[in-house]
Amino acid sequence: MASERAKQLAAEQKAALRAEKLRKKTSDDPKDWGAVRKFVQGVKMTSEYDKSLIPLMIGAFLIVLAAFVIVALFVSPWWMYLVFGVLFGLLAAMFILNWRARGAMFKRYAGQPGSAEVGLNLLPKTWIKNPAIVVDRYQNIVHRVVGPAGIVLIGEGQPGRVREMLATEAKRHEAIKYHVAVTTLVMGDADNQVPLNKLDKYIKKLPKTIKGAQITEVMARLKALDGSRPRLPIPKGPMNMKGARSALRGH
Repeated sequence: MASERAKQLAAEQKAALRAEKLRKKTSDDPKDWGAVRKFVQGVKMTSEYDKSLIPLMIGAFLIVLAAFVIVALFVSPWWMYLVFGVLFGLLAAMFILNWRARGAMFKRYAGQPGSAEVGLNLLPKTWIKNPAIVVDRYQNIVHRVVGPAGIVLIGEGQPGRVREMLATEAKRHEAIKYHVAVTTLVMGDADNQVPLNKLDKYIKKLPKTIKGAQITEVMARLKALDGSRPRLPIPKGPMNMKGARSALRGH
């Protein structure tokens, strides 16, 4: 009887493992993908917006491999250098993919409502991101990040309307903050705006004014402000496209 029960448990475990394996195989969540699938998907997505990607990756692989082949002609054991050539060639191709993926991702989401979140998600974990804290019916949006530079409000959309929204939000935030800087900026390609591809770098360069414990205190103060807001209409852009947050890592 015990033997039959053990067999049944073993069969159930195998079935569960097969089901989980199938789920991951068919999943569209990058967290479930293996390294090979992430690499393939990264190449597909990036090459769609960067036609030079594949030639550059192949070129990098072949150049590195050729260098090791030349060394292998004069050094023993030669086969070891061929193996190294393949491995380092693949690393070179991966470097090219990671380098080009950033630009391709910005091209993919440029002009879409909510695209600022793509740049904001490149900020380190010391920054707390709150995308789309305010959205109007024309999909002008205000995002917020809180970090070492204090409170940063980012607007995207029609510049005139966005600046009005930023001014209003700045007043609300200044009313509850405690000796914390409130910085506003408009994302865009015009004068006095911050381009999407430079958004994270611009924010990281802002003067550092607060540290970890103060950031936690500021977020606690902001909960009351956020709790009083109505439910927002989320724009149809990067913010509700699965995988957008990890796409800049090439998967």
